[in-house]
Amino acid sequence: MTSYRLIPATLRSSRGSMRVFLAALTTVVLWASSFVVIRSTGEHYDPGSLALLRMLVGSAGLGLIALTLGARWPRGRDLPLIIGWGLGWFTLYNLVLNQAETVLDAGTASMLVNLAPLIALLFGGLFLREGFPRPLLVGAPLSFLGVVLIGTSSWTSDVALSGVFLAVLAAFLYGGSTVLQKRLLRDTNATTLTLIGAIAGAAGLLPWSGELVQDVAHAPASATLGVVYLGLFPTALAFSTWGYVLSRTTAGRTAATTYAVPVFVLLMSALFLGEFPTPVMLTGGALCLMGVFITRLPSRWLRPRRHPKHKKPPTREAPSSSPVWMSLR
Repeated sequence: MTSYRLIPATLRSSRGSMRVFLAALTTVVLWASSFVVIRSTGEHYDPGSLALLRMLVGSAGLGLIALTLGARWPRGRDLPLIIGWGLGWFTLYNLVLNQAETVLDAGTASMLVNLAPLIALLFGGLFLREGFPRPLLVGAPLSFLGVVLIGTSSWTSDVALSGVFLAVLAAFLYGGSTVLQKRLLRDTNATTLTLIGAIAGAAGLLPWSGELVQDVAHAPASATLGVVYLGLFPTALAFSTWGYVLSRTTAGRTAATTYAVPVFVLLMSALFLGEFPTPVMLTGGALCLMGVFITRLPSRWLRPRRHPKHKKPPTREAPSSSPVWMSLR
């Protein structure tokens, strides 16, 4: 058997990079599909019951993954943070996003939610004292302009302004959870973190148990299967691959991979739901994503170039007219 150490380092790094890329691609495609499935099943499931069934199935799926890959119990001092992270990610985020998609089309919701990388930078500057780099100061107003454009469009269309507010709130929950997750992954492996967080999220959704029983009884089988899909794939599988990527790259770079989510959502939404944002809302979403992209640029790219000043060449001293014997004194 060939020893791992005998494999060239460049080959090992390329294999590792390919695994990270495939994990990131899996996360992006599955999360994109979740926006479309939430939109389609929202006609038959209340936002709370939809989130509860999704997390019950997702917790079971994550339990199977943990049994396969192995899980280590986290340190006691990290457990309250993990539970809080799970309540933020899997309880509040799901509730808010599900409610937003009752009035927003899937494409617009995905563009607003993908403000999360920008919000993660804002949280880093405010709470982690990471400062406010120049790209953030340029990109944040541009994204805010995009949100305003989508909001003003909602006044003259069937989209409620409340949906825009909820989608932006979901982006704040997403961005904050990403920052906290990166901190927790220092001492807890991704499988354990995601499993405990999902169980905490499901527990936080138990007040909607009564509505879940009623919705399951009256919803068509296709809608129930759609929610089961949300639990197994965009939750159990995609959050596992997300944790894998996040544990091997920076939080900002990982969040930047989600720029592609709205593109997949728009394609899936047009193909399966026949929905597409209005031109004004599409322009606003493009501004949001452009602003987020600018915030991820290195600061030196937006720094004004300084032209080097031309220095005068050093003047040569005129040869001394004194005799050589005088310079030897």
